Order: sequence, then structure tokens, then C-alpha cells
Amino acid sequence: MRADDIPIRSIQHWLYCPHRWGLLEIDCAWAENYYVTKANLLHERVHSNNSYRSSTKASYTAVSIYNDLPQYGIYGVTDCLEVAGDQYTIVEYKPTQPKNLLYHHEDLMQVFAQKICVDYVFQCNSVGTIYYSNTRKRIRLPLSENYDEYERELVGILRQIREHIQTGKIPPIVKGQKCGGCSMKDICMPSRKKHICLSKAIEELLEEKV
Repeated sequence: MRADDIPIRSIQHWLYCPHRWGLLEIDCAWAENYYVTKANLLHERVHSNNSYRSSTKASYTAVSIYNDLPQYGIYGVTDCLEVAGDQYTIVEYKPTQPKNLLYHHEDLMQVFAQKICVDYVFQCNSVGTIYYSNTRKRIRLPLSENYDEYERELVGILRQIREHIQTGKIPPIVKGQKCGGCSMKDICMPSRKKHICLSKAIEELLEEKV
């Protein structure tokens, strides 16, 4: 493993919000909320299950993967890797399917990075899917169909991540970033409480009593 190898989870964090990624990876800040806890519990449950076989396929949970080619240098763990003959299928578990979308782009890129590693380790052309526990639906991702596009994006993201790690600079907040469900919201943008002048408050209180 190289000193500048990047965990796959960093790619998803970066795409969700580069500033949040910086707080996590450079400042080593951390905070959880309902959504993070729910996702963590789901992944713990998936990873704790034993691998199993049927007459048609074998399923392996928490499979360690990597790709140490110079343009990548990434590593991670798949939630589940199914093997049926020479077909490898990556299954990434998510607690909730987004409204009006089949999947979030950052989740697709997370699975694409897993594909880059699975194909490298097992010398295959894997398929990527996301399983949503709330709807019990499995969505197949168009990874091979748009491979070149996603690869260019992935290499660009990894380059930016390494540049910020080397400089130690946290990326600025993106204008228009939606922060409602972010667990780092209070750390990133703490609410400003109205400053209260104590003497003025006492005067107003005395006037009310008169």
C-alpha cells in the first residue's frame, strides 16, 4: 500500500461535499445524526452475515479490494460480492432510496470505484448494483455503459483529493450546497445565536415590573 492511497469512502464524501470531506479527512472532525447511524447499523448487519452459497451463486460479505495502478491507488471493502460462474456482482447496501431518483451520483461513483478494484483483483468485468433496504429494490448501475466517462471523473477526483491532502487546505463551501441532512452541519456552519446585552435585558425586565 502506498502512502497516498485513498479509501473508496473518501470519493463518496468528496462528491457529497468537498468541504465536508475536508472536515472529515483533514481536520479529523466527526459527528453523527439519524441518517449516519441508520446507515452504519445497516452496514454492520450486512458485514456480520456469513458468506453463503446456493446452487447458482456464492455471496461474500465485507470483501477487501484494492487497485494499486498509478492512476488509482484506492482500496476499500464491498458490502457484498456475488459470484455466479464468471459473473461478479457488487452489491452496495443503502438504507433509503432517494426521492424521484434511482440513485445518487456519489453512490454510483462509490460503486464504480469498487468495480475498478474488483475487476483488478479478480480479473473480471463486474456488475454494480445498489440495494435499498426501505424499498427492498436492487438497482443495476450503468457502469460499463458509461465506463470512460466515470473513469475520467474518478481520476480527476483522486487528483483533487491528493492535492488537498498534500496542502492541508480544506475546500471551500460550495454555493447552494444542500446541508439539511448532513451530520456535520453544526460543525461546518454553527448557528449564530443572537447576542443579548445583559444590562439592557435587566433594564427591560425592571420596566416590565414597574
